[in-house]
Amino acid sequence: MNNIYIIGVGLIGGSLAIDIKANNTNAKIFGIDTNDAHLDDALSLNVIDGKATYDDLHNADLVILSIPVDKAVLELSKVLDEIGEQTLVIDVGSTKLPICKSVENHKNRHHFLATHPIAGTEFSGPKAAIANLYNKKTNIICEVEKTTFKLQEKALQLFQDLGMRIRYMNPEAHDKHIAYVSHLSHISAFMLGKTVIDKERNERDIFDMAGSGFESTVRLAKSSPAMWTPIFKQNRDNVIETLDEYINNLKQFKTLMEADDFDAIYNEMKNTNHIKDILKGLV
Repeated sequence: MNNIYIIGVGLIGGSLAIDIKANNTNAKIFGIDTNDAHLDDALSLNVIDGKATYDDLHNADLVILSIPVDKAVLELSKVLDEIGEQTLVIDVGSTKLPICKSVENHKNRHHFLATHPIAGTEFSGPKAAIANLYNKKTNIICEVEKTTFKLQEKALQLFQDLGMRIRYMNPEAHDKHIAYVSHLSHISAFMLGKTVIDKERNERDIFDMAGSGFESTVRLAKSSPAMWTPIFKQNRDNVIETLDEYINNLKQFKTLMEADDFDAIYNEMKNTNHIKDILKGLV
């Protein structure tokens, strides 16, 4: 796949561009973005080779839709309207059910592969794009059976070249599970940051005491609200369910504190330490 068009040249799309070019010296990557400054930055950084519009998509071997999930739902059908007979289209959104439903009856649905590469940083924009972002990361693929087999093969080869692990999942299961392991962690970071900022208004020295533990825990609060608000909106029901469970655990912890039951607190933390064994398999 040599002619590649990336719609939304930010951290995710830009990092894909960098790694694709590193693996394929013949690849020509074109950027499409409503923010022309992003395209200028991407050009100056050699992330992309040129600018393009939807009118050019008929030339594409691959189109990567890498924009906020609310915009992706609106734009995917327009992209599928413009592509050529051999074009593969993928998205990289953190919610999968709405995007899949948006094109379930489109005449070119078989050109589309719904994916979610679970990778990223707290930064955004083309200047945040980095090499090897996807190496050894998991890529969730949904409704693979709805994509033409030849295009499936092309996509899997691309992901293999990037060093990604593949998991197959239906979009409903994806959105439910990702609410726990991604969406909830971002909410926790935002709300921890809010709690500390609110307190800092009265106690200016509080950040002088913030060490690496606080920094790593609140890191995700630097993430783009423009990207994450639509994710929470699209996955509202699953996120609310995970918040209910999380809040119940926090209340239980508080109850144990109030009761001076530190043996129970120790056991809660000891049992949760098992997560170290689980996460070993993800490194």
